[in-house]
Amino acid sequence: MRMAMALATGWMAAAAGLSACAPTPTPDAGETAFAPDYKGIETILLDGDLVNFRVAMTGARNDGDVDAYARCAAAQYALIRGFGFARHVRTTVAQTGEIWRGDAVYTISAALPRGLKTIDAEVTVRDCGAQGIPTV
Repeated sequence: MRMAMALATGWMAAAAGLSACAPTPTPDAGETAFAPDYKGIETILLDGDLVNFRVAMTGARNDGDVDAYARCAAAQYALIRGFGFARHVRTTVAQTGEIWRGDAVYTISAALPRGLKTIDAEVTVRDCGAQGIPTV
């Protein structure tokens, strides 16, 4: 019995030692760390509650990063104007070389607007800050 326990204990110690030697995962050769550089936001009031946001950045991984930048700008703008909500109308994204540009339109409102793509400005601005995305 003691021999079996000694063997079991030795086996567990050896297994623990081997697992400590396991290689740690590394990024794929083509994968780079996300390092965005936010180049600025242009805000254009189109009509009463309709606002255009033009953003530019480098280091975006895809259209979603540019869209998030524009969403953060819209949320902060809504708060600055005394509104609590925004509704996404459209966003177009284009890439020229390393520069990604977004052209987004949002409506801003005091009450929760109808539609599927609405944002709570206060919550969104807080989330943007936590993710390091600048606002207006």
